[in-house]
Order: sequence, then C-alpha cells, then structure tokens
Amino acid sequence: MIRLKSLPSLFTALALLACSAAVSARDMVAVNRPEINMRSGAGTQHEALWVLSRGYPLEVLGRKGKWLKVRDFENDRGWVYRPLTSTRTPHHVVKVHVLNIRSAPSLKSRVLAKAARGEILKTLERKRDWVKIKQEGGPTGWVSRRLVWGW
Repeated sequence: MIRLKSLPSLFTALALLACSAAVSARDMVAVNRPEINMRSGAGTQHEALWVLSRGYPLEVLGRKGKWLKVRDFENDRGWVYRPLTSTRTPHHVVKVHVLNIRSAPSLKSRVLAKAARGEILKTLERKRDWVKIKQEGGPTGWVSRRLVWGW
C-alpha cells in the first residue's frame, strides 16, 4: 500500500529515472554513402566543414526538415542530409591512437590486427565492455568499448 504522503516522492523518483534513461539513450546514425559533407547549417548553401566516409557514426542532436544536427566522437558539430544516413547498420570509430583487435572479448586474447584513430569499424555484436567488429579489409574481432565511439 502506498501512502498519499509518499506519492510526490514516488513521482519525483519516477521522473528522475525517466530523464536519466532519456539522457543515456543516444539517437545515432551512420553515413550511408561513400562520402558526405557535414555542413555549418541545414542546407547545401552552407559551408562544408568536413567530409565524412561511409559508416562514420554520428549522434543526432536535432532536426530541421530533412537535415540532422549531429556531433562526432571529437565533439565536432554540424549538419548532414538525413537521406544520406542510416540507422540500420551500426558502426564505431576508433578514439585512441592505436587499437588492438582481439580474437575474443578479453585482454588475454590474441591480437589479430590493429586499427588507427579515426578508423571506422562495422559493429556486429556487443558483450558487456566489448564490441565485436569487422575491420574493412581486415579481420572480425573484439575491441574494448571504452576505446571506440558509436553504436
């Protein structure tokens, strides 16, 4: 039985829980063309700030018509044309100088290959603090989730 006096506290707790869940859930997209421009504003009349490659993961911060306001793993912000992105195929980008790609989700497992900062890796599976990835032209393996950014 819930006392009426405790209802405000219960509602406050539920509201805080809902807000924290919303904050932790990120709306992500990946570039779905060989290359696209990240622009300074929502439209082709705005300056192209960066050229992004296929699979590059971006966090969606806002929307304006068919344009998405996004940020990347280095916190660079800009706008991309939504039809040139996808929510179907998740990717990660390497955040560290050199990343070990391992045979299993463990620091004790064999290193299969290395990936460099900014390299895009296709996401295949997630397991606790590890991500199973496919390196373009390289092996499928596991990387530490804290060393990559994306979904």
